[in-house]
Amino acid sequence: MKEDFYDILGISKSATAAEIKKAYRKKAIEYHPDKNPGDSKAEELFKKSAEAYEVLSDPNKKAKYDQYGHQAFEGGFGGGGGMNMDDIFSQFGDVFGGAFGGGFGGFGGGGQRRAKGSNLRIRVKLNLEEVAQGVEKTVKVRRKKQAEGVTYKTCSTCNGQGQVTKIANTILGRMQTATTCGTCSGAGEIMDKKPNGADAQGLIVEEETVSINIPAGVTEGVQLKVGGKGNEAPGKNSIAGDLLVLIEEIPHNTLKREGTNIHYDLYVNFSEAVLGTSKEVQTVTGKVKIKIEAGTQSGKILRLKGKGLPSIESYGTGDFLIHINVWTPQELNKEQRLFFEKMSDDENFIPSPNKSDKSFFEKVKDMFS
Repeated sequence: MKEDFYDILGISKSATAAEIKKAYRKKAIEYHPDKNPGDSKAEELFKKSAEAYEVLSDPNKKAKYDQYGHQAFEGGFGGGGGMNMDDIFSQFGDVFGGAFGGGFGGFGGGGQRRAKGSNLRIRVKLNLEEVAQGVEKTVKVRRKKQAEGVTYKTCSTCNGQGQVTKIANTILGRMQTATTCGTCSGAGEIMDKKPNGADAQGLIVEEETVSINIPAGVTEGVQLKVGGKGNEAPGKNSIAGDLLVLIEEIPHNTLKREGTNIHYDLYVNFSEAVLGTSKEVQTVTGKVKIKIEAGTQSGKILRLKGKGLPSIESYGTGDFLIHINVWTPQELNKEQRLFFEKMSDDENFIPSPNKSDKSFFEKVKDMFS
């Protein structure tokens, strides 16, 4: 099981943004590779701290983590995890106010920066059945890609290193720091030849079909991430941005979602409520047959355990709640009217609820207990 991000930084869930940054700054200094050369354990803690800060410093990611935990970012979706040293050092301008420049000399494979393309955002609409079972959606995305035939050459300013080094005094003492090369933006290379049709960065726009695996139990507003399916960036060593997928739910005609529970209003006529009957009900996973007992009162709730929606956190499945509504006839013929007039004083037609008949407020309370 992955370690809790709050525990990694040594803070509580109520920590402010300033406290989160302060805690990460302390960990980054303590476990920095320049202070712990050759210490693989320190390097691992350095990366864990960066991963925790990357999530907790972002209000949207933090909210998802607080609600779903690490599962919010599993399966290639969300954020956090898999950070390399370039990603980590890119945070330092925010955390240390630029004191460390673009990175540290001698670490990170020569200091070259892997340019990353911009993210793309799309919306995907799901019906309730798709939410219940999970679904694979195929979408067409127009994304920037490196044009065929584009070539690059070594940057003469930094000789392919991506950085220009210098000696500077920092909070860690006197050490070698590095700043990103202004000519190649840290890539260590610049474009040499550009094919026709490509833009100034050697990129063209192409339409691509992308498959998105959407897990069961997602909710309205959840944002999933498909890694590497955003825009590409110039350079041989660049990496593509991500495709961010915002989930929208299509309202169902007869069913209403409440978290993992599903609510359904079932109308029965007066005779069915009196005599009892069987009904077939369509749930999100198929049809089920239910029995309406004789003498069923309007407002009774039948609970079908496990027939609701799965939890995205894998905490089980919700219930399907059937609300019984007895339909009172609004028009009667002469014979029917005479019957009910005759029955109006009959003891079986006089309301006489007992203690086992719960009030409306008690039923609502039970639904949320």
